[in-house]
This record gives sequence, structure tokens and C-alpha cells, in this order.
Amino acid sequence: MNRKLDVWTAWGVSISRLGSGLFAGELGPRPEKPLILYEFEACPFCRKVREALTTLDLEAEIRPCPKGGPRFREELKKKTGRAQFPYLEDPNTGAAMFESDEIIAYLYKQYGAGRPPLLRWSAPATYLSAPLAASLRPGNASYVKARAPEKPLELYSFEASPYCRIARETLCKLELPYLLHNVGKGSPSRKKFAQMSGKMMVPFLIDPNTGAKMFESADIKAYLYKTYAL
Repeated sequence: MNRKLDVWTAWGVSISRLGSGLFAGELGPRPEKPLILYEFEACPFCRKVREALTTLDLEAEIRPCPKGGPRFREELKKKTGRAQFPYLEDPNTGAAMFESDEIIAYLYKQYGAGRPPLLRWSAPATYLSAPLAASLRPGNASYVKARAPEKPLELYSFEASPYCRIARETLCKLELPYLLHNVGKGSPSRKKFAQMSGKMMVPFLIDPNTGAKMFESADIKAYLYKTYAL
């Protein structure tokens, strides 16, 4: 996919979801440890959970499960007997669950301050926007053969950003685990991120395996393929 088409279709997904996952909302208690999420980028129900993570300004260890991926899909099957997504584990409470609606309700109860906006994340809203989002980004659900990194990467992102979407899709296709730092608009995490990176711009990738740090989705995509794809 050429660069312009890549960006335009990524924008289309954000528009189809009416900007959900753009802003951080009212926050509750903060977890000591990052959450763990098994998901894949093209899954509409996983997208709902990622939107909630941005809204609640939560960090998560992402274990991407692209179709045909040999690592984390199999890991989840061994753990639960099912290959169903999303699947959340909370090491702070010991909670673990499937089903996006249950996950979102849990996140708001545990780490939010108020109820989730059910109209935006309701099943009908998801079913209406999901076909459009999937049709705009075909071919982004399947595994591309890659070597596994020794350490998870880190990505500063927020769900509604089309440029972050391109970076996340690449990490997912290559089945590269990463720590997701959410820095949606209004996030209290933004100031610390800007001080660390030098400016408020996302996506921003850190690879502790090589020492690489970079902005720009095109550069991140090229780097990940060059470094990890086989």
C-alpha cells in the first residue's frame, strides 16, 4: 500500500468511529502494574477495548494475535482453551476475562470515575462501524513471518490517531509484543512524555533491543520490517 493510501484509509477508520479513543476522560485509581491484553488490530471488539484504554489513560502489555500467528494465539489457547479476542488480564487484581463489554465495564469500575459511554461502545454501534473499518484496511489481520524480540518494545500512542494505527498494525502483523503507553488529548501522561521525547508527537517507538527511538509512522513501519521481518 502506498503512503498516501495508507494514511487516508487509516484516517477513515478513525472517522468511522467518530473519534472514539481521542481524549482521556475522567480517571479513577491508577494500577501499579500494566494490564495485559491479547488482541489483534483488525478486530472491532479489540478496538473498543483499546479506545477505552485511551479514555482511561491506561498502560497495557499488548500481546498481538494476528491470524496465523504462531506465538500469542497459541499461548492463549493453552492458557484458556480458546482463541477468542480480546482477552484481558489484570495482574493488579488477578481478574481475567473475555468479551469486550465485560472488559470495558471492568476497566471503568476499577480505574474510571463514572460509567462507560454505552452508546459509543454498544454492540449496535460496533457492528455498524466495524464493516467500514475492516474494508478500509484490508490485509492487516494476518501474520507476517518475523523473529521475536528478546524484550517487548514500547509505543506511545492513542487509539484514534491514524498514524498510531499504522504503527500498531505493523507491530501486530509482525507479532511483536509491546508496552502501550496511552497519551490521548488531555492525558496527564502527556507532559512527562513530551519531556522524555522532546516534543508532543505520536507515534513514538522505543526498541530496548537495539536502542532505537523514533517518531513518524512511515519510519517506524520501515524499521520494524527491516529489523524483525524474515
